[in-house]
Amino acid sequence: MAKGYYGRRKNVWTVAKNAVEKALTYQYRDRKARKRNFRSLWIMRINAGARMHGISYSQLINKLKQANIQLNRKVLADLSMNHPDAFKAVIDQVK
Repeated sequence: MAKGYYGRRKNVWTVAKNAVEKALTYQYRDRKARKRNFRSLWIMRINAGARMHGISYSQLINKLKQANIQLNRKVLADLSMNHPDAFKAVIDQVK
């Protein structure tokens, strides 16, 4: 598992073992952190797109729930970035 490591980390048993154990703990932690990072990125993108149309992120999410439109943040962020016309249609639907 220490393949590709530099110096003693690749061939001295105790150093390699410690490096691999630490890497595995980082790997476990960062699988959880990646989900948080992507959610915050999606929220920033939705907020930027929504403010271009005169509505804030929190108001948009609230109005989506009231209108019973079930689009998750990943899809909304994609619409905001790559399909602005579709995103504008969603915003017009909730206004």
